[in-house]
Amino acid sequence: MSSTAVQSDQALAALPPMKIFVDGKWVESDSKERLEVLNPATGKLLAKIPCASIGDVNRAVESARRASDDWCLTAPFERAAACHRIADRILAHREELATIISLEQGKPYFAEALPEVDETAENFRIAAEDVKRLETPIIPARDPNKRLFTFKVAIGTWGIITPWNFPTVIPSEYFGPGLAAGNTIVFKPAEQTPLSGFLLTQCIAEADLPPGVFNLVSGDGPSTGDALATHPGVDGIGLTGETSTGDLIQRRAGVKKLLMELGGNGPQIVLEDADLPRAAKAAAFGAYFNAGQVCCATERVLVDRRVHKDFLDLVVQAAKAIRVGDPFGREVDMGPMNNVAVLEKTEHHLADAQQKGARIVFGGKRVSGQATNMFFEPTVVDNVSPETLLNTHETFGPVVPVITVDQYDQAIALANGTGYGLQMAVFTSDIDKAFYFAERLRCGNVVINDTTDYWEAHEPFGGGGGTRSGYGRLGGRFTFDDMTHLKTVAVHVNPLK
Repeated sequence: MSSTAVQSDQALAALPPMKIFVDGKWVESDSKERLEVLNPATGKLLAKIPCASIGDVNRAVESARRASDDWCLTAPFERAAACHRIADRILAHREELATIISLEQGKPYFAEALPEVDETAENFRIAAEDVKRLETPIIPARDPNKRLFTFKVAIGTWGIITPWNFPTVIPSEYFGPGLAAGNTIVFKPAEQTPLSGFLLTQCIAEADLPPGVFNLVSGDGPSTGDALATHPGVDGIGLTGETSTGDLIQRRAGVKKLLMELGGNGPQIVLEDADLPRAAKAAAFGAYFNAGQVCCATERVLVDRRVHKDFLDLVVQAAKAIRVGDPFGREVDMGPMNNVAVLEKTEHHLADAQQKGARIVFGGKRVSGQATNMFFEPTVVDNVSPETLLNTHETFGPVVPVITVDQYDQAIALANGTGYGLQMAVFTSDIDKAFYFAERLRCGNVVINDTTDYWEAHEPFGGGGGTRSGYGRLGGRFTFDDMTHLKTVAVHVNPLK
């Protein structure tokens, strides 16, 4: 047996039972329906998980609500200590977690899965320290006999629904601040990558939180996810996912607090004075990291016509250097795409672009000779027109679409014209131009002279106002603003009046 097979077997053996987690215990689901979890690199069956019923969701929410009052009144420093214990348990299971991520998601073990686990633990540590400094203002009162205090208070019970592209780090962006702030949680992981969620939940269970503070219900979106989003006992919904999913949940959830990080489509803008080798390297990284299956991926590149040819040559060189293969290969840069739907969408967007005059310069098809047909070539497309799906939609595949522009305002109009507004990047050597673009791009985050895939765990990340990329902020202390409410207390302090 190969060392990879041994590693995989050990990680699978470390998984908890394929049950739901309610009130501090792994318990059987009411549902007899099971969902298959497949390895996209090999096609092999990894496990079968419960598709939790409405009754299961009811039990999980009731458990979370029972725990809510005591947990929100627990001292913040005690909740911080619990988050540090969770981080400790995540790092104790570091290799098993990373192996499970690679097995079910497909991302390279060394280049991407291990760093994802490390960032997952870091998100809990950041939350643990941030909750200790949740200062709020004391407000001067008009009445001289009053004192006005404010406090950040937990909202209550949250339903957290997360995607398959980052199956531990995205959940932790909600779990760390949510738990540290005193909320209780019911978690539904993506049906394509639930095993990472199961093992992450086991780490949380090992950290000895009170029963009911954290719960897991596995299943699909239309049944389990909908039951969680519409449940009257859920006070808030946290979602990272497609814009269409966010739109549906917003309509279904009713009067709940919503924190949503939704789709994006770049772009990266390359001006005539850009450092072209740096810009090309950044575009390739942004498009091929996690096989392009990232909300802030380099979905399109808007290049000044004066440097178009030189940039194109450089980005093709970068694409040719990407090594595609077995996620457990030490030198592999890019593994398979995760599921058939996203693969076929990528192919559809490329076909649409070609029909509208675009030219595939490199790649453009599935990789032959692999165990499955889920591997796709790093791709570069030139002469992409604004009417193409590559420009107007989120492709979510390993593609660099190049669009030529002649004027700054044209680039800004194209960048803002799709309705998405998550993260954009600008390459220029002129600080005036950098600010000119940063102040006019309609998005939540702008990166100057680096990839659209750049982020740090403690920075605020989320969609720009008036866009289809969501609202609220994930990252560091800023998430506390969305997962708490501000309570005001007025105190009468003069016993004589």
